[in-house]
Amino acid sequence: MIYDTIAAISTPYGTAGIAVIRVSGSDAISLTSQVFKGKNLNKMKSHTIAYGHIVDNKGIVIDEVMVSVMRAPKTFTAEDTVEISCHGGILVTQKVLEIVLETGIKLAEPGEFSKRAYVNGRIDLTQAEAIMDLIHAKNENAIKLALSGLRGDIKTGIQNLRDELLNIVAQIEVNIDYPEYDDATTMGNDLIKPEVIKIREKLIQLLDDSNKGKIIREGVKTAIVGKPNVGKSSLLNALLKEERAIVTDIAGTTRDTIEASINIGNITLNLIDTAGIRETTDLVEKIGVTRSKKAIEEAELVILVLDQSRKISSEDIELLEATQTKKRIIVGNKNDLQKAIDLDIHMLKLSTLTKEGLSDLEKEIVKVLGMDDIQEKDFNVISNMRHIGKIKETIQSLNDVLNAIAIDMPIDMTEIDLKRAWQTLGEITGDYHPEDLISELFSKFCLGK
Repeated sequence: MIYDTIAAISTPYGTAGIAVIRVSGSDAISLTSQVFKGKNLNKMKSHTIAYGHIVDNKGIVIDEVMVSVMRAPKTFTAEDTVEISCHGGILVTQKVLEIVLETGIKLAEPGEFSKRAYVNGRIDLTQAEAIMDLIHAKNENAIKLALSGLRGDIKTGIQNLRDELLNIVAQIEVNIDYPEYDDATTMGNDLIKPEVIKIREKLIQLLDDSNKGKIIREGVKTAIVGKPNVGKSSLLNALLKEERAIVTDIAGTTRDTIEASINIGNITLNLIDTAGIRETTDLVEKIGVTRSKKAIEEAELVILVLDQSRKISSEDIELLEATQTKKRIIVGNKNDLQKAIDLDIHMLKLSTLTKEGLSDLEKEIVKVLGMDDIQEKDFNVISNMRHIGKIKETIQSLNDVLNAIAIDMPIDMTEIDLKRAWQTLGEITGDYHPEDLISELFSKFCLGK
């Protein structure tokens, strides 16, 4: 397939030691050679580097550069590729790109390099998405998860399931189109049902395993809640090891939610420090309380902070009841003061003032999230929400197959849902896709990737 030759800045926009401009397409080498003064790029061997200068159409030197030449098909896009390493100033990088584009090379659209790699068979959709996951990884476990996808582990697992479905469909087709074949297995509902159940169980297991992957990839929305002046903001600051939230002895200091992210045990917590929940006539504080209650509803983990130096109050009881169905950790703060609280449930004791018990809280967070026993197999899981959605759609199609079998529908009707399941799994890897899906996915990639 022939495309226009494209170019874009592949490194972050800003001041740095080096910036890289990537050029890809059938004319990448010949067109770049028009603005490169140095070694003849057209005669260079693949995967070699040349020193020289980028010059404008008047022969004026724009920058001193190193140019890498990589010939198809052994490149990321499977096309001829040139990478210009220039100085990383904002102005000089932009100027070098402008000179390159003056040759007739077009500016790449967001994600166009990765899209070409996919279209040219260099990678599948799961690997393309893994590239973006790798770029945006927030912790070491997220990197491992992305690398698993980049290796093609997800693709292999999905492809095996598609092969199993295709085998059933193929045998049904033989029975319908060539009933005279004596050696063909007669595919009745009694044979289809156990095979479909087996595939569905594998998909359900994929969904069960996806929870850890989702936590590793996206982090955990964590709300720190409690009544006013129990030490929520102090706990946020202690976890972050910085004075992010304002802390005073005045109840109601925090009027709105404060958000921050932190890595604990290679798990990213997307923390929300909420306003103290209590009855109030203050209009601004009321809005903060409403947002705090919403944060509890949306949180995947709740850290409920109680004040050990005061007796349990009606606000505490209300919060205990409001969070009892959530995944939560109850923290008794102010462990450095005299105890007055009487609570007959497990409570982790700590002091945000002395930092006593903070390490225990971090261990408890990892344990409650079920991430204290991560193994290598946990990085070979579905974690992308698009993939999870397609798995759920596939399971529904297989449920439709089993329902059709239960009421003894004709086998050719059953085959429709089997094909739909096969196609839906293909949308994960891109082996089966609507064109608008591809365009939408790659438009979310960063420019130059």
